[in-house]
Amino acid sequence: MSGSDELYPPAQYGWGWMLLAIGILALLILAAWIVVVLTRPKRRLELAGTTPLGPTRTDEVLAVLRTEYLQQIDGIEAAHASGEIDAKRTNLELSRTVRAFVNEYSGIEAPVLALDDLIALGVHPALIDALHRHYYPSVFRRGPAIDPAAGLAAARTVVTAWN
Repeated sequence: MSGSDELYPPAQYGWGWMLLAIGILALLILAAWIVVVLTRPKRRLELAGTTPLGPTRTDEVLAVLRTEYLQQIDGIEAAHASGEIDAKRTNLELSRTVRAFVNEYSGIEAPVLALDDLIALGVHPALIDALHRHYYPSVFRRGPAIDPAAGLAAARTVVTAWN
């Protein structure tokens, strides 16, 4: 034993540790507040004398999508008619366009699915017919591409017949 019977107080934490603990608590409180604010349901603002906007109907959404994609098909047709793109490229663009339409309207990942996968999913027959008769043979076979006039008509059928 040491010759002294005095008691020494325990070591005290420095102010730096206390500030660090307070800072961590403040960050946790801030993070919790951010989570609460971001997950709260949104309130609708309504101006006096106006009617609130209701949700859009699926018929209206389909009509807008049809118009948009029919315009894209018209653009592809115009590019082919002017000679900007050849028949093979035209059929490829038509295939991409109808697959994008199906994806955007129905959520089916048509742009990345093979023809067999689309058949297994039971998608609309107009899409299967267009891919099988017009786009696949024109894009993947050797030799001259199929005339895109029939592919253009098939693309319009897919867009207008999809439900």
